[in-house]
Amino acid sequence: MEFSPRFVFLLCGISGLLTGVWSKPAAPKIENSCPQGWTQLDCHCYKYEDDERTFADAESVCNILGGNMVSIHNDLENAFVLELIKAAGNNDEAWIGLSDAIEGSTFLWTDGSDNEYENFADGEPNETGSCVEIDTDDGSWDDILCSAELPYVCIRDILH
Repeated sequence: MEFSPRFVFLLCGISGLLTGVWSKPAAPKIENSCPQGWTQLDCHCYKYEDDERTFADAESVCNILGGNMVSIHNDLENAFVLELIKAAGNNDEAWIGLSDAIEGSTFLWTDGSDNEYENFADGEPNETGSCVEIDTDDGSWDDILCSAELPYVCIRDILH
């Protein structure tokens, strides 16, 4: 019996299907595209800084690191930031990048993103101050004086 090239190719193809050689490639592995020391969630990198600073100083450090103080846009992100703070051993509070210092009673994020989500505690904001902290007890937010010194969380886009 004479083997034609077409028959050999067909035989190899069937063999490959049976052994998985021609199987669909695995999905690409998503790698952390954040700088060392940062934690990725979706398209952003987060970093908890435990050195206590005023609101303005904390924002300046985040700017130097290539981002802003964290802006929070949903329950998942709020829970993520809360766990990031707790994982570092902070059982108090930390700055987030929300303030009404520029426009009175209108709260704005330092990164300029839309303010479509808030998680203020009952009775807050109560005009105690113009800057916002996240409480590690329950993830709720309070307004306090911007001159208070607290640890803080920075956010930046992932590296491409």
